[in-house]
Amino acid sequence: MERTKVHKNPQVLVIDDEPSVVALVGTVLRDEGWNVTEAGSAEQAFEMLNEQEWDAVFCDVKLGGADGFSVLHRFKAELPGTKVVLMTGHGTASGALDATSFGAYDYLLKPFGPDELQSLSQALREQLVSHQSRRVRARGESAYQAHVGVLGRSEAFIAVMKQVGRVATTNLPVLLTGESGTGKEVVASSLHSRSSRADQPFVAVNCGAISAELIESELFGHVKGSFTGADRDRRGLWEEADQGTVFLDEITETTPAFQVKLLRALQEGEIRRVGSNQTQRLDVRVIAASNRNVEEEVEAGRFRKDLFYRLNAVSIVLPPLRERKEDILLLAKSFADQVYTLSPRVKFSMEALQLLEEYPWPGNIRELENAVVRATAICDGIIRVKDLPERVQQFFKNKSGDSGQELEAMTSVVAEEWPKLSIIEGRYVAKVLAHTRGNKQAAARLMEIDRKTLDRMIARHKLASVNGTKFSS
Repeated sequence: MERTKVHKNPQVLVIDDEPSVVALVGTVLRDEGWNVTEAGSAEQAFEMLNEQEWDAVFCDVKLGGADGFSVLHRFKAELPGTKVVLMTGHGTASGALDATSFGAYDYLLKPFGPDELQSLSQALREQLVSHQSRRVRARGESAYQAHVGVLGRSEAFIAVMKQVGRVATTNLPVLLTGESGTGKEVVASSLHSRSSRADQPFVAVNCGAISAELIESELFGHVKGSFTGADRDRRGLWEEADQGTVFLDEITETTPAFQVKLLRALQEGEIRRVGSNQTQRLDVRVIAASNRNVEEEVEAGRFRKDLFYRLNAVSIVLPPLRERKEDILLLAKSFADQVYTLSPRVKFSMEALQLLEEYPWPGNIRELENAVVRATAICDGIIRVKDLPERVQQFFKNKSGDSGQELEAMTSVVAEEWPKLSIIEGRYVAKVLAHTRGNKQAAARLMEIDRKTLDRMIARHKLASVNGTKFSS
């Protein structure tokens, strides 16, 4: 049972093995009216855990022994009302997600100054005064597993991951917006995997890829005879996601008629299969996404205002890749590592790295993945400028404003270095299929070709499997 706090000045424990950081945080918080106690290690903090009714803990992530996440885990398990702020000089998006999804109040990036500490102190004091502290359910060690695809150290992406971590443990609907290719499905999957529904289904639906006539049947199912071709009862994806999460991508591509039925499913928690008179109660959390400005769609009358308000309980805007410059090389190297299975690992030339950072990536992460997968498949172990897509090379040429001599110097190679086109194509197809673990639909999307073309390429190069993995649709 959580004890009632009766002392006038709130108690805070500051944990860091750097005396200068302890001094800064301690000084600012004392000036803000906190009773400050200091510790130089996690082990020392554990010994002090029950000495006070700690209102807050400021803890460095990297300590000499047990780390800041161990402190977070221990304090939230034994004193769930305590606000824990993690401090780090090596911030990452996955770290922010881990911290906030487990219950950290904030994830503070070093170096920080007195102004940031004062602002954080005031926010904490307001919560303590109004008794809005909430109990956070302790989660297993899986909370520390970095989600595949959640990579980044930029301030913009870390801020997004902090939001994700905070709302993941709720059942609130979430609306994700951002340009195409910014990773909305990855974020949606992260919300699901950090929630209490993590062991239940996560069902992703691309609303823009399903015709208006079929989307209701796809989502809510149908009964036999309800329309031509309905030769048996069929469960919909909403039923498949019962107790779990449905991710509705491109939600603004749906028709007003379908939006009415979706609104009912959200409001009432029940659905009706096409052609049926019976309703079914289902427990589904909904995460929706759009690359459009949803408020503008509402203003234009293309999207229902009441549905927008229902979906928009929490709104998260994903930044475009051009606003995450610090993450480009991290993502590029990760994509290359996933594709290139030979040893030694693929490397990037300095010129290629420079070009990757300078290019604006209008297609965002998806375009970067496509470019790196292609370059990795055709390179000789080192990705050079000549291996990057023509549009990336052309950007450099246009930006330089010259005849392209500099680019020509960067891409010049002797004729013997160029393999035959058929060899490049076969290697490329094999690498992309390896990257998608044999999923032909995902591979075709990455290669920007249709499935029939991919099937012909597979047959032409006699590819039956990749790394022992059979191909799937």
